[in-house]
Amino acid sequence: MTSRPSDPTDPTDPTDPTDPSEPTAPNGLPAPPPLGSQALPPGTYEGRAVLVTGGGSGLGKAIATEFARLGADLLIVGRSAERLARARAELEAVGGTRVATAVCDVRDPERIAAVLDTCEAGPVGRPNVLVSNAAANFPVPAEELSPNGWRAVVDITLTGAWFTIRDFARRHLADGTPASVIAVGASYAWTGGPGFVHSASAKAGVKSLVETLAVEWGPYGIQVNGLVPGLMPHEDMTADIRAGLDRAADPARRQPALRVGLPRELGWAATFLASPYARFVSGHTLVVDGANWQRRTLVNDPVIPVREQLRGTRGRPGA
Repeated sequence: MTSRPSDPTDPTDPTDPTDPSEPTAPNGLPAPPPLGSQALPPGTYEGRAVLVTGGGSGLGKAIATEFARLGADLLIVGRSAERLARARAELEAVGGTRVATAVCDVRDPERIAAVLDTCEAGPVGRPNVLVSNAAANFPVPAEELSPNGWRAVVDITLTGAWFTIRDFARRHLADGTPASVIAVGASYAWTGGPGFVHSASAKAGVKSLVETLAVEWGPYGIQVNGLVPGLMPHEDMTADIRAGLDRAADPARRQPALRVGLPRELGWAATFLASPYARFVSGHTLVVDGANWQRRTLVNDPVIPVREQLRGTRGRPGA
């Protein structure tokens, strides 16, 4: 494990500076290496470009950060020019690499194509790696979900992912160049997601995209993998998600790891999946959540209907 010196209070570092404490029970999973550590050799991504959708904030920015530490040039895409500008300054300070930004709604395939055309013509060049991270979500009882709410989440999370992955892959297929796709998913693609029927359905589709495209495109040198985060609190969490987390007493004790995850742990996983050291890993979805999604209890808690759990929720987007 190599690392560069890092001040965890450095405001130019876009990762969450707050580490979880060591587990309070002897068998909890240890805290990860310090901020700024690198899981791969320095310069692993020098001369390569990485496109991250939803890369201006949250976990997308954390993923972009770890690619930057390893020398990658970056194209970060999002819907907020202000967020992208802040992220660009932070990422350039972390990696010292070239960072391009583009305002883009992934639901618009023509805009996606234009962004990739512009990137290819610029100093960053054609991306070799795509991290499809852009998504939308909000909690809602299924029967109260409006058509607009359904379309907003499914179109961004699934259809937008497909448009981006397709246009990225078409260019590499045409030129016969190898590439790597990472699609950020969710564990309720396997389990279902009460309270999030739109997002769970969309993420199940993303998982199927990964497994389908890995087979179709593997013969042409394109690997396709999924990446699922666990509970990784960060400053860009939506108000709805943050409110639910705040209502839970001691979130760390609710995880088998006896701690929450850190955004950089997702970034390390992403850089591994797209690296030369994972060339034979394709069609796989890697879950980075300390086994929380597999948790079961010997005796089930009483059932509280989702609509009762969400009672009092206001201002749901798309409703």
